[in-house]
Order: sequence, then structure tokens, then C-alpha cells
Amino acid sequence: MTALMSGTAATDRGVGPLLRAWRERRRVSQLELALRADSSARHISFVETGRSRPSEEMVLRLAEHLDVPVRERNALLLAAGYAPHYPETPLDDPALGALREGMERLIRGYEPYPALVVDATYQVLAANRGIVMLMDGVAEQLLAPPLNAMRLTLHPEGLAPRIRNLREWRGHLLEQMRRQIALHRSEPLRALYDEVAAYPVPDPVPGAPDGEPDEPVPYFALPMQIEHEGHVLSFISSISTFNTPMDVTVAELAIETLLPADPATVKYLHTLLP
Repeated sequence: MTALMSGTAATDRGVGPLLRAWRERRRVSQLELALRADSSARHISFVETGRSRPSEEMVLRLAEHLDVPVRERNALLLAAGYAPHYPETPLDDPALGALREGMERLIRGYEPYPALVVDATYQVLAANRGIVMLMDGVAEQLLAPPLNAMRLTLHPEGLAPRIRNLREWRGHLLEQMRRQIALHRSEPLRALYDEVAAYPVPDPVPGAPDGEPDEPVPYFALPMQIEHEGHVLSFISSISTFNTPMDVTVAELAIETLLPADPATVKYLHTLLP
């Protein structure tokens, strides 16, 4: 697993090597980046080798064309000797009140289907009744704040024993985390990955349903099939983020909704949570 260097070490390298690392990660040539950013390949080369110090505007322009995450744009600016451009407002700040209210209204409106809001390290910031319903049987220590969606899902005392296709779903989640680690210089995220990847894979619950529907279902994406009170529910995960965020906190928020993947799941949820 590879990732850009984090913390002071990355800043000490200077902005040039960091920009080159992002350009190579995006598989963009110096010429292509220069054309996108209205510059020249010669200037891009000089910036990357440290022969030229880019302006604050140029750093932001290159970061935009390389689709660098907002937090990492601040790191690029610091490495170039400039102040961070994007604030990092605590989610409980009054300035984000309308945002919090909107997200909570959104996930409540999605009921009876499960929905939750997580941050960059999968800490659960809000959840609806559909998610609470799935937490039946989860060990108390995993439900103590702060809740973490990856721990809740993959821990042997969490949802894992009830997920019928655990090996497939686990592989999907771990790959998702690996992609994020490659994009974000986040030691907490890497530590979380190492933790959950080391969890043993529990055996299926004896006598539990096999997860196969009565009739074949043409799934359009990998579903999570989970047992709940003798029923096998099937969900497709969808993740939404904010477009053009101007704040680090907001940029790292994600709203995950679990879409029923078959008619039986729809019917059951509407019966359980009318």
C-alpha cells in the first residue's frame, strides 16, 4: 500500500515533489497539466524540481486540475510557504448549523431504509432508524461513542457474523479504504485499516439462512446481504459527498445510504419501520 508522506515530513520535502507525486498519481504529463493550467511544461518542470517557486494562485490552480483533496491543498500551500486557504470548521460550530440540519433531515427522510453520515475516518456523525435497526445484537463496547462504521461492520462482535456474503463485502470495504489511503495522507485512516484488516473472519451463525432468495435477483452492484431476525436483507450502498466544498470538514463528510436490492427487503423494512 502506498501513500503520500504525512505530517511535517511531507512539508519538508517542498511543494515541488508533492505536486509531482500528485501529477504522477493522476497519470498526467507535465505538458497536459500545463495546458490545463494555462502554463508551460517548462514552468511545471521548474516547479517540480524546486527551480521555481509557484505563486499561491498557481498552487491552487494546479491542485484544482489534479483534483487534490481539500485538506491536501492546504498541505501544498504550507509546503510552498503560504497560509492554508481552506478552513476546518468543527461540525458542531454554529456556522454549520444549516448543514447539520439538512443532513439529518435527509437521512430521516430516507427511512425506513438505512442511512448515516460519516467523516474521513468513518466515525458515525448521524444515523437514522434504519441503521439503528441493523445494530441489534452488536456488542455494547462497539456502540460506545465514538461509533465507527468500519468497526461496527467488520468486527467479529459487530455485524460481521450476520453478513451472509462477508468475505466479498469485507474485500470491497478494505479495497475502498486502500483507495482512500492512496489519496489522503491520513495516519488515523491507515491505523483503522490495519486494525479492521486484522480482524478474524467469523464463521456463519449455525442455522442461519443461506442468503439465497427464493427467486434469482439480477443485482446491478455487489450487495451486502445481512440476516435480521430470521430474514435476509439485501442492500446496495451509495455514497454521496458535497460538490465544490470550501471547508476541510465539509469536504470529508460522506452520506451513505443503503438501497434495498430486492423486493423482499423493501417489504420487510416497510413492515418493520412503517
